Amino acid sequence: MPLPYYVSPEQMMQDKAEYAKKGIAKGRSIIAMEYRDGVLLVADNPSVSLFKISEIYDNIAFSGAGKYSEFENLRKAGIRHADLKGYMYSREDVTARSLANGYSQSLGTIFSQELKPLEVEILVVQVGEHDRPNELYRISFDGSIIDERGYAAIGGRAEALQVFLKERYKGDTPTLKAALVLCVEALENITNQKLPPEGLEIAVLDRARAGRKFRRLPPAESRQILA
Repeated sequence: MPLPYYVSPEQMMQDKAEYAKKGIAKGRSIIAMEYRDGVLLVADNPSVSLFKISEIYDNIAFSGAGKYSEFENLRKAGIRHADLKGYMYSREDVTARSLANGYSQSLGTIFSQELKPLEVEILVVQVGEHDRPNELYRISFDGSIIDERGYAAIGGRAEALQVFLKERYKGDTPTLKAALVLCVEALENITNQKLPPEGLEIAVLDRARAGRKFRRLPPAESRQILA
């Protein structure tokens, strides 16, 4: 910026990080958790039309927290990238790792070069097939990428969720019912209120399904599982 409005690079990056964190803190939280037959995703989302959890490819899901318009644009870009790569090469070449690396580069470039960073935090999840492990990647607003194991949380109260789940997620991989109960308990614990199935967005990447693995769980089915 022109003098006398000089700001040191360190101060500028710190201000950008604080700005992005404040925007993300306003968003509701999302949990991804491995269970015996795949990966469960649960979001605190009372909206029936604005989804935070979506399918990107056959066995890959995406979820975002923070500013809806910004992570929705990232989701669309990921779908275009996956479709083009699968068409030009092979469907097996489309992986959560490659998508997460692409998102990491894009977010890192925007954070370092643009005046305003994106107020988003995203999850890219892939269910493993043929005894391959599941993949859970958490990408932050500055492009930093973390390979999670067992569970991952993003959104306004992600740190509190991580602490709660670290104490409860132990031993063998849970069943779908046990995983869903644990996710709901974690979200209710940080919000200090009862969350009905209608106020939750729930989806799974089901390893046992033929073809596309992504499936949404309607409130009626969620209520039956929780019962």
